[in-house]
Amino acid sequence: MSEHELTCGLEIHQQLDTRKLFCDCQTLLVEDEGCGLVRRLRPTQSELGEIDRAALVQAEKRLRFRYQAPRASSCLVDADEEPPHAANAEALDIVLTFAAMLDARPVDEVHFMRKLVIDGSNTTGFQRTAMIATDGTLEVNGRKISVPTFCLEEDAARKVDTKAGEVTYRLDRLGIPLIEVATGPELHTPEEVKEAAQRLGSMMRATRKVKRGIGTIREDVNISIPGGARVEIKGVQELRLLPLYVEKEVERQRSLLRIRDLLKERNVARKDPEVADLTALFAACPSKVIAGALKKGGKVLGAPLPGFAGLLRSPDAKLRLGAEMAQYARTKGVAGIFHADELPAYGIDQGHVGRVREALGLGEGDAFVLCADEPRKADAALRAAIARAYDALNGVPEETRDPLPDGASAYSRPLPGAARMYPETDVPPITIEAARLQRIRADLPELTDVRVARIASSYGIHQQQARQLVNDGWDDLFEEVAANKDLAATAARTLLSTLPELERQGVDMSKLDEVALREVFAALSAGRFAKEAMPDVLALKAKGKSVDQAVEELGISMMSSDEAMSIVSKVVLDREAFVREKGKGAVGPLMGVVMAELKGKLDGKAASELLRKEIEKLLSS
Repeated sequence: MSEHELTCGLEIHQQLDTRKLFCDCQTLLVEDEGCGLVRRLRPTQSELGEIDRAALVQAEKRLRFRYQAPRASSCLVDADEEPPHAANAEALDIVLTFAAMLDARPVDEVHFMRKLVIDGSNTTGFQRTAMIATDGTLEVNGRKISVPTFCLEEDAARKVDTKAGEVTYRLDRLGIPLIEVATGPELHTPEEVKEAAQRLGSMMRATRKVKRGIGTIREDVNISIPGGARVEIKGVQELRLLPLYVEKEVERQRSLLRIRDLLKERNVARKDPEVADLTALFAACPSKVIAGALKKGGKVLGAPLPGFAGLLRSPDAKLRLGAEMAQYARTKGVAGIFHADELPAYGIDQGHVGRVREALGLGEGDAFVLCADEPRKADAALRAAIARAYDALNGVPEETRDPLPDGASAYSRPLPGAARMYPETDVPPITIEAARLQRIRADLPELTDVRVARIASSYGIHQQQARQLVNDGWDDLFEEVAANKDLAATAARTLLSTLPELERQGVDMSKLDEVALREVFAALSAGRFAKEAMPDVLALKAKGKSVDQAVEELGISMMSSDEAMSIVSKVVLDREAFVREKGKGAVGPLMGVVMAELKGKLDGKAASELLRKEIEKLLSS
């Protein structure tokens, strides 16, 4: 993929480790549900009298929102029953610090704005956000990438449940301060996108004022290709998957452009939906979806798509417009749709397909789409699917998409426009005084390159290892463990090699957070097991076992020096002739034998020293 085939920009949202932005509540996620409240949210007009298109799509869903308000991590401000307090000064300082690290220009006065959000994630119906600095730069692969905006905003509530017509949120996350930083659309390869995200993340962590762990940092990536359109994949949490999301979005856009060209070749023109009631054709259909819908009083509705045959899902699966249509249909509350290119299947046989084609008057090059559900929902879903089909005449629609675990993405809503922003009248402006900036600039954190060089030099590891530790966010934990210099190499190997290998083996890494890793490293430092057993101990720790349980289950408790010496002595004596032939050169060949006999119950360095002494003892006798 050349740099002319892809244009990307990144937005990074990083939680700050302070109190909440507009109240004094702690910023800890809790399991307590607390008291509850229920809201419905409606879109409002901007200053110019416009309503944001993304907000309109959310409003059409007519959802009800239930909120859990745990006492330990929420208050009346979060419930929108009390005006916001003064903006958190420490959070503002952190954003100013980060902006200074990228040579950005701070604003003279901070003004908070309201960003319209009516998906229920904010009780107010909007998110408060403020521009703090502009015009920063980031070096990526020897190039200067612009970082035009640095914002301070409040995080959204945490979604905990979804059911028909209602979404439940918990207010513990609502109001946690976020840095929102955006690059210019100047990244041109999937690897460059990952590199930019890594460097921004490592510089944020260098402030020592950001939260760590799953969910505390999220990336939005904006992607376009020549002839395509800007698409935002919103809320990527796994850095390693960023290149995959970019690659799959490029493939998707190329596919849509190919579909556009084929539709033009076939002279397909946009038509108003011709929705027909086809329920009578499916009275005895064995399809579980259709039978279930009919049992609940639903209908089977269908519509023709003249000229679309083979484009909804091509035999090689490279063209999949039907999947795009289904994603739009699901926003109307249905489970999905059926289309001509995937049938017969799902209990719908060729006889049903033939009767549908006859009822809709289809020719050889035509396709159709079906939806089975309650009549109102089925009609809305079918019309959304048909509209998406005809949007293919224009190629790639601008939209926001949700990341999926496999690196693909799914339609969420249209891209928002300028109509979603309007002034916040409850938070007064904040003047950024020169003395404040001088104080911040006088105490800037260690920059990434300086930190990499210092870690490599101080702990005797390769500079590439040090850079990877910093990029992956393991540098703080590494330095903590490597304060015991004997553990520096083991710590680097564990964090950079062992953990990724365990993940490739399918180990659930969610329990191997920094707290768990500190416990394992502390046990290693205390001599409760040998470093060779680290992968096995971590694998059991990931299954919820304590270090003591893992050591006991593996049978790797460290043996006494006398017991170890007895084993090493026997290895040497059993191979006396070999030892006398090789002399001190026998140490290397015999280390594997010794470690196998010790079964991970003695550190390799200590075992090597014992072996050397036993060989010298034999040779001197």
